[in-house]
Amino acid sequence: MPAATPLARTGGRLFEFQAQLPKLPVPALSETLPKYLRSVEPLLSKEEFGRTKAAVEEFAQSAQGQELQRRLEARRSEAGRANWLEEWWNDLSYMGYRDPVVPYVSYFYAYKDDKLRRKATQRAAAIIRAAWEFRQSVADGSLAPEMAGQAPLCSHSYNFMFNATRIPTRPSDVEATYDLAQNEHIVVARNNHFYALPLVHAGQLLSAAEIERQLDRIVDEADSSAAVPVGVLTSDNRDTWADNYRLLADASPANAAVLERLQSAAFLVCLDSARPVTREEVHRVLWHGNGRNRWFDKSLQFIVCDNAKAGFLAEHSSMDGTPTCRLNDFILAQTLRAPLDPTASARADLPAPEPLRFATPPALVRAVDQAAQRFDDVVARHQLSVLHYDAFGKDEIKRLGFSPDAFVQMAIQFGYFKLYGRVRATYEAAATRQFAHGRTETCRSVSPESVAFCELFETPTASADAKLAALQAATRAHGAYAKMCSQGKGVDRHLLGLRLSLRPGEEKPRIFQDPAYAETSHWYLSTSQLSSEHFEGWGFSEVVPDGYGVAYTIRNDAVILHIAAMKNEFGLNADHLAHYIKEAATEMRAVALQAKLKEAASKPKL
Repeated sequence: MPAATPLARTGGRLFEFQAQLPKLPVPALSETLPKYLRSVEPLLSKEEFGRTKAAVEEFAQSAQGQELQRRLEARRSEAGRANWLEEWWNDLSYMGYRDPVVPYVSYFYAYKDDKLRRKATQRAAAIIRAAWEFRQSVADGSLAPEMAGQAPLCSHSYNFMFNATRIPTRPSDVEATYDLAQNEHIVVARNNHFYALPLVHAGQLLSAAEIERQLDRIVDEADSSAAVPVGVLTSDNRDTWADNYRLLADASPANAAVLERLQSAAFLVCLDSARPVTREEVHRVLWHGNGRNRWFDKSLQFIVCDNAKAGFLAEHSSMDGTPTCRLNDFILAQTLRAPLDPTASARADLPAPEPLRFATPPALVRAVDQAAQRFDDVVARHQLSVLHYDAFGKDEIKRLGFSPDAFVQMAIQFGYFKLYGRVRATYEAAATRQFAHGRTETCRSVSPESVAFCELFETPTASADAKLAALQAATRAHGAYAKMCSQGKGVDRHLLGLRLSLRPGEEKPRIFQDPAYAETSHWYLSTSQLSSEHFEGWGFSEVVPDGYGVAYTIRNDAVILHIAAMKNEFGLNADHLAHYIKEAATEMRAVALQAKLKEAASKPKL
């Protein structure tokens, strides 16, 4: 458990609490197994639940169950191991995952428009300058560590934020980081060309006006010639990309140097010629674009379109959403309210940006063409819907007496229930950064209370009071389990650790052979919240072919949901789910608001 009392600060530096952070716990079997049964019961028939319960009870009482628990506890106690889950999780979910990172792994943020900077390179320059300021605070450690109340959060992932990249290898990718002091350049992509742009000249950081001038030079030069879109290779299956990475590096001695320059950059800035207008168009550009003017392995990519629509794309393998949300919130807080400097000027002696030109022999061009075709096919198989629900946001949900996150989670549950007439396994990401090298736990959104709420709201004869009570019970249950997850007391990571503690040749316990184990962790709804007043939404993909990915932002005045799904034989429909989530949220608000008005009317007038 994280410390309940404040820890003594030693100067407000980013990594000051790292040595004091507790290790991720291994809950007792007697804690996890009853929670597991409670989470699966609403998803199973009585007969299926009976089989599952028997398998769970057998595991709880077995010598093998006790031995696997002992192994996991021993792994947690190993000297030098910060987190018992880290190595397993990073390989299983990220580095060893072989499907393309876009659209399946990376996530994006959509920015609010900058009313002061309508010119694309002007906006990009402001974003770069603010991002560099944040980078400097990471580099010198002056950035304050994040806190959850009195508990400090782990800062380990900041090591992988700047000057970092994922490198494709078989059978599992690796993360590469580069010295921040030795690599004071960014890379700019335009019209499939790449340019290295140093941000320090003659010992002085470039001003926003100077960066804008350099970006203008890049646009002028890049738009004057075509380039083989080598960046699309990063969109491919990871094994295929690993093979082509070697082909690329070996094609010319210059290519290895170009790769090093690109991969060591602080971050990538993609200047896109697209001019998206609708929310769906903007989200598509930021989520995947055309696949060519990108380097999807870079940890950070800032994307600015020719009409100054902008956003951010993150490579997910070594860094979850909360640190990047903080970075982007900082950038937008700086840029959206910062006035332009009318006296700004650019030094005349700035060297031209450095073109990064790959040698592209015929074999490499064929590989690029094939990767581009595969990327186009994958993107064409995806649908998305953006629901910008402005009837209420965080402020009103709180006034109505509910946790904003739990309220939106129940709207998603109810919307899915309206569409399909049933509930299915739902994942919500819960951060475990109160622990050393902590990442996430699965908050299971389906509970007996959430099912009862959905069913009651669809019962025409149910009273408003009964509906309100069911909604309150469902949101309380969700909040209670979410809190347990953030404390390292969830179900899924513990069960995963027990399963991975099996040694080769050992029989798999019946709990893990039970069909319900796979079915109730098959995430038909994969959901997550990251919120900023500066975002126009964010998004990611589904995690199973017959499911939806639902990313949501809860602003003070609105709730924005990005709903993604595949076009396939399962007949999913992102627009229909968005419609029913909106309908569900409206009905929930009406019941809660009616109760508030009734309560106000019953109070004596003074």
